[in-house]
Amino acid sequence: MTVTVPATRTLVVDCDSHVLEPADLWLNYLEPEFRDRAIRIEDRDGVETLVMGEQVILAGTLAGLGGVHIERPTLFAPGMRYADGCPPASYDPAARVAMYDELGIDGGLFFPTIGILPFPCDDQPLASAYCRAYNTWAAEFAAGTGGRAMPVAHLNLGDIDEALRELDRCLARGFKSVFLPPELVGGRRPGDPHFDPLWRRCAEAGVPLCVHVVVRFGGAGLPYEPWMLSGAGMMFGFTLGAPGQIIPAVTSMVLDGVFDRVPDLKVVCVEAGCGWAAHLMDRLDEKYDTVGTLFPRLERAPSDYLRRNVWYVAEPGERTIGSMLDLVGEDRILWGSDFPHIDSTLDAPDQIRASVSGLSAQRQAAVLGGNAARLFGL
Repeated sequence: MTVTVPATRTLVVDCDSHVLEPADLWLNYLEPEFRDRAIRIEDRDGVETLVMGEQVILAGTLAGLGGVHIERPTLFAPGMRYADGCPPASYDPAARVAMYDELGIDGGLFFPTIGILPFPCDDQPLASAYCRAYNTWAAEFAAGTGGRAMPVAHLNLGDIDEALRELDRCLARGFKSVFLPPELVGGRRPGDPHFDPLWRRCAEAGVPLCVHVVVRFGGAGLPYEPWMLSGAGMMFGFTLGAPGQIIPAVTSMVLDGVFDRVPDLKVVCVEAGCGWAAHLMDRLDEKYDTVGTLFPRLERAPSDYLRRNVWYVAEPGERTIGSMLDLVGEDRILWGSDFPHIDSTLDAPDQIRASVSGLSAQRQAAVLGGNAARLFGL
């Protein structure tokens, strides 16, 4: 992405947005041998149903996968369908550019929505095919925006060799980052040396890993699922689910020594805010100082890796951004809107501008887009 920004205006880059994939994406883009098992939306007895790996993932509430432009209770009214929750900018490149221009955004990363849901089967060739199909479509979507919308590569971590091949294909098509689910893959933590060949390739290419929240409809993510199943409610999930996924994932990478083995690896924590970063640094350092001798030693204090190797995407309305710039680093904080999901808002660009308005001009420019430009090589 190359954008010329007038000298009177600050570069603005949204580091957490999504597309709402066309319902027939996988039917059109999967290789023929996988097409009979495509991810798809079916009408089953009048109920709109999302099918993945020949299993029903979600039924009757598909409009709620998007909905930023709709009154929230309306999203779940009878007759609402997936397409109703999809604003044009979520699937049409020209509409995306028009939205960027209207909101004063120069560009942004985008993640999948349907494609980011965990695959419910152990068929690794099928999972890899799902990823290839999405990445091909995403590259075309990005090209339609003139490169202003930047796709995050979706790889099947269940097959490292295939993930490496697909990563190289995505790099050749201009992808700037890689999606990392914040959970175990095949029983392995993201800090497991099993994944090191992929992390090394990312480091060599200079593309960050984006640890982004995933949605599991049975709960708010593994750490809080028992609470959800006890009846704690979806608000519990919306508030705690994200940091409950991201913090264990990045902690694994620190304590398992990933950043000693791959010191140039860059990791971005997405859709969990930034205010927890300094607390995690202090917590890890305290325990490392008191009981760390009982465990394998790291080359540095845990907080050093969280400052050197990790970046954090702030929520638009966060009040702790200035403090995190002090405690974590002026180049470590980005921002993201989560467009067009149910818990996002079209006011996000104005919110982040208001949130940083009390900071110095240099810090405002860093958070709004300067840090993203340097991190992703824009």
